[in-house]
Amino acid sequence: MATIALQRPFLLKTSSFGIKTPYRNDRASGIWTMSANWNPSQTREQMEISKELRTVSATESVPVVAPAELQFDKPQPQDQMLFQENRLQFGQFVVRRAVLDEEYWTAAWLRAESHWEDRRNDRFADNYKRKFAEQEYNALKRRSNTQLGDKCTCMVAVKKENRDVKHTVLKSVVGTLDLSIQYLSQGETFPGERVKNPLFCSIDRKSCRRYGYISNLCVAKSARRQGIASKMILFAISSAKRDGAEQVFVHVHRFNTPAQELYHKMGFQMVEAASFDKSNEQIYLLQLGS
Repeated sequence: MATIALQRPFLLKTSSFGIKTPYRNDRASGIWTMSANWNPSQTREQMEISKELRTVSATESVPVVAPAELQFDKPQPQDQMLFQENRLQFGQFVVRRAVLDEEYWTAAWLRAESHWEDRRNDRFADNYKRKFAEQEYNALKRRSNTQLGDKCTCMVAVKKENRDVKHTVLKSVVGTLDLSIQYLSQGETFPGERVKNPLFCSIDRKSCRRYGYISNLCVAKSARRQGIASKMILFAISSAKRDGAEQVFVHVHRFNTPAQELYHKMGFQMVEAASFDKSNEQIYLLQLGS
């Protein structure tokens, strides 16, 4: 998906987040996506769906159904119940790690909406969004629960707790991104660099350098222009460093000028050596400056 990363229907009506609720929810408009949202872990099936979508055109929407165990009418969890020291508060929002399955699903649906934001009139768009959201939800749970290998964290921006206004989980999440902590292979200076492997090399990861990788940054259109995207990036950077990452990277589509401007403003610079890779000529790799 290539957009700037910034981010919508219930017989109970079926919500834009794929759940059935007795409450009426207005359709949230499109999503402003702030990163290229190019994800190296994107499945082949997701890529095929995206390709198929280019051939379809207009008509009605399809109901979207979330996993039956999810309860989106539950109240937003109170801060003191989360036991999270690692969080960032600003204005009317808080950035933190996702903790509820409902938050994972909302993040997944937000990404699906963002992926197909400019194709809302396509006949099969809602089918593709549903399939994408289901896959992304399951992938998020799987990546976040892994105990071995690379660490991946789904982060969400939520509305700050308010005594006078009680938010449900559904209406609370306004932004999301993924932060993964990975290891550079021996000889690599950036992820994906083509290096000649030594004849004998150690597989001990302790000798390899850690790096943070940001992806899937999305902010609801209704909540944009409030600094949420930049605060989420700052939070991801500080979290990566806290986890021992020496560098932080992100991919951005070459024609996604707003995203490039945002990341440059945050201190990211293009990795020139990576830009010569013809296999990814539509994608720029950016690295946080030292």
